[in-house]
Amino acid sequence: MAASETSPNGQSAVPAHVLVINDTPEILALFRDLLEEQGYRVTVDQFAGDVGDKLRDIAQAGPDLIVLDFIIGGEPIGWQLLQALRMDRQTAGIPVVVCTAARKLVEELEGHLDQLAIGVVLKPFDIDHLLEEVARALARYRHERRDVPTG
Repeated sequence: MAASETSPNGQSAVPAHVLVINDTPEILALFRDLLEEQGYRVTVDQFAGDVGDKLRDIAQAGPDLIVLDFIIGGEPIGWQLLQALRMDRQTAGIPVVVCTAARKLVEELEGHLDQLAIGVVLKPFDIDHLLEEVARALARYRHERRDVPTG
């Protein structure tokens, strides 16, 4: 069960919580179906409003991973949200997979996205590629959390 956290005794525990942020209801429904079939706990968010409000919502929800579109309402709101996520201590460590049709923007930001360990899936996307990116981001996140010394 790759979608679940593993308890110390090796048994599957709580499923990983994936937050999907997009402005298209059909895309949100598709992501919910795909990710729930894989055993993830999925929350979908049809983004509307303010980046600051959304940042607070995300901090409260505490997802294990965010799947984020860069272009929301025809504007690069997702890119702005990603920047805000990385600059906030509560959300900076949450892994993000960008799923977008904004190929040119992704190409311009490629080095920066790589540096931030942001997974990228370009639309139209291959379902297996999306699922691989989600699993890879969650695995990297779990590995990094294990390597962090506790107080």
